[in-house]
Amino acid sequence: MIWGVVLVFWLALVPLWLGRHWLPRQRFLLACTGLVLLLPTWLAFVALRDKSIWLLLFLMVFVWVADIAAYVFGRTLGKHKLAPRISPGKTWEGAAGALLCGVLYTLLCQALAPFHGFTTLGLVGMALLMAAISILGDLFESHMKRSAGLKDSGNLIPGHGGILDRIDSQTSVLPVAGAWLYFSSWIF
Repeated sequence: MIWGVVLVFWLALVPLWLGRHWLPRQRFLLACTGLVLLLPTWLAFVALRDKSIWLLLFLMVFVWVADIAAYVFGRTLGKHKLAPRISPGKTWEGAAGALLCGVLYTLLCQALAPFHGFTTLGLVGMALLMAAISILGDLFESHMKRSAGLKDSGNLIPGHGGILDRIDSQTSVLPVAGAWLYFSSWIF
């Protein structure tokens, strides 16, 4: 059931939440949101590690590659704001860089250590989906900080917006990948 909740949350609720600029104030709803963010991330981390430490590492590095690419492309080429009310520094050019570099990283990994059971087109589709989910996770964390009136989620890592900025995209990508792993194993 939890993997179904993950898919509904990330693929339907979060885009709607961000699109409507919903600002929940009820503590219970915020606590449930935190639970839906953190518990599935932990469960996915464990499930992916049990399936293959290399799959887990691939996904975690994928998120880092997409984040770094979004930053570099956004800083060097960024002219068009992606979601100025949520995160004024993010641009469409940065998002395109995340998608492009996510695909290139996936294809490089495929060339070095092939993913069995995937066509090249299937891998490109998976990479595009994961990069988009990564961006969604980043935007959602930024939205939650802004709705709480915060610029940073902490100062443990100075200049980085807090610890949540280091894991925001992991909290979206790992659970969606965990759900995919669960449902693909369930189907086959």
